[in-house]
Amino acid sequence: MQKPVRYWNALRRRPLACHLALIALTLVALAVAAHVLMLAGTRHGARRTVPDFSGMPLAEAQRKAHDRDLVLAVNDSLFVPAYEGGIVLDQLPEGGVEVKPGRTVYLTINSFRQKMVPVPYVAGRSLRQAKNMLEIAGLGIDRLVYRADMATNYVLAEYCDGQEVLPASRMEAEAGTGITLHVGVEGGCGTVVTPNVTGYPLAEAKGRLWELGLNVGRIDFDEGINLLNQKDARVYVQSPGQEQSVPLGSEVDLRLTLDKERAAKVRAEAEKAARALAEERIRREQAAADSLARIRLEHALTPAGPQSGASQPQNGTPSDPPPAAAQARDDETDEFFF
Repeated sequence: MQKPVRYWNALRRRPLACHLALIALTLVALAVAAHVLMLAGTRHGARRTVPDFSGMPLAEAQRKAHDRDLVLAVNDSLFVPAYEGGIVLDQLPEGGVEVKPGRTVYLTINSFRQKMVPVPYVAGRSLRQAKNMLEIAGLGIDRLVYRADMATNYVLAEYCDGQEVLPASRMEAEAGTGITLHVGVEGGCGTVVTPNVTGYPLAEAKGRLWELGLNVGRIDFDEGINLLNQKDARVYVQSPGQEQSVPLGSEVDLRLTLDKERAAKVRAEAEKAARALAEERIRREQAAADSLARIRLEHALTPAGPQSGASQPQNGTPSDPPPAAAQARDDETDEFFF
């Protein structure tokens, strides 16, 4: 007991050392207090296992989350006819993950009905503009129908569920509904080069095909793809392939996978092949243009034939003179010699 007192008396005789010691003790005390408060506030070491809420009604999921000291928040909804309204479809973090108490779990639930949106009037606009307006409204394109008109790729008429949409229409449709567009094409037919849509999500692939005047044909999904993870799938097969000349309005079939590495590899290979096909197509088009220009030049350099009524030479040999001209020439020859 006397040693600490002796040390304290020695420090008091040295004010600077005494102040430094007090400061050091204060800092240590503050550090210990902060550590204790942090442990209490963050519940370090306390863990909760997130339940799997998929398929539960929202009310049941909230009761179970309360029992685990977790918080639920609905941040998205989908409409899946196979499920009842209010059923939990997806969650983040997933079930089975360990988290701290008080953690918020974000849910995607099934809507009780599909959202209704107004159908915009897009007739008279270019196909690209019409496609963008429909997508902004939450709609899509069901079918592109081409018919003869001087304005190629301009929308002539618009139909929703078989009913024509007019400027004065106040029509509504479920979000995601496809609209049929009648589009003009000069001469009644036209062609377009198919794009490369491998590696794209389904929505982007559809938009790329629509704006070029192509229809989306059959859509196939690899095993494991459903309505919840469909947005993560990527196109890895398309038919017909890229850089193919096809009639406007043709269908392009798609197949999607959740394997992003596979989709990226397919896209890289497709881009390489597309560049080669594009170069070959440009070479053929240039050769055809050069051939046509050569024919026109040869036609322009060919001399015009003699006036009508005169006989035309054949095979590069001069034609025989008319009988009257031949007789006059013989008479001149006789006068020269006689």
